[in-house]
Amino acid sequence: MIVAGLMAASGALGAYAYATRLKKQEQAKRRIPRKWPLVVRAMVNSRERLVWRWMLRAFQDHHVMIKLPVTRFTMPQVREEGQHWFQILGGVYCTFTVCNSDGQVVGCVDVPGPQGLSLSNQTLKHTLLSQCNVRYWVVDPEHLPSVSTIRAAFLGEQAVMKEELERVRTETEFNQTRANLKAALIRQRNNQPTASDFARLEALMSTDPHSHDAYESQLSTTWKHDSFVAPLDSRTGELTEGR
Repeated sequence: MIVAGLMAASGALGAYAYATRLKKQEQAKRRIPRKWPLVVRAMVNSRERLVWRWMLRAFQDHHVMIKLPVTRFTMPQVREEGQHWFQILGGVYCTFTVCNSDGQVVGCVDVPGPQGLSLSNQTLKHTLLSQCNVRYWVVDPEHLPSVSTIRAAFLGEQAVMKEELERVRTETEFNQTRANLKAALIRQRNNQPTASDFARLEALMSTDPHSHDAYESQLSTTWKHDSFVAPLDSRTGELTEGR
């Protein structure tokens, strides 16, 4: 009887010690380390970088986000189901997400890796994003579509046509302004005296002495004497000896 009690107590102590050790190990895992065993890495690989640069040119008036989870810009229609859908979609993201200046997402792009992109993955994202009115494309860096094509797909044909009309109008105004400036410079250049004009003037002054005097008289009218030599007061008066 005593032996059985001792064995039971010993088993209980062993179980307690084991549970305590597991708890300490779990706490050690959650403890914030003084030095993190991590290093910085690039957010995109070489294939993704090619598509990223192309998208930056295609959407200069938008923001191109990298590997943004779909849960960041979608939300459940029923709030109580949020945790359920988050667990399902928490790991779903697209390589690039395009949003406007208001933070509204207009389209997403996936770049397939060396092994490609599974059909189920594409179908899930295409179905989900289409129902949220967000365009979804899979772009191969070796076969990039034209900029106008993806802009029309993400922004709509009307938006692209409006941008094109605005671009043409701005370009026309710029060309007109440049032409006006060029014409003004030509007129100014034609109105400036040339070397031949100065040569004719010099010849005239050397042959006609009266023209030289007339030229000097014109200069004298524009010369203003210093007030010490010629007082500004034009009234005449005699100097009187001070007393």
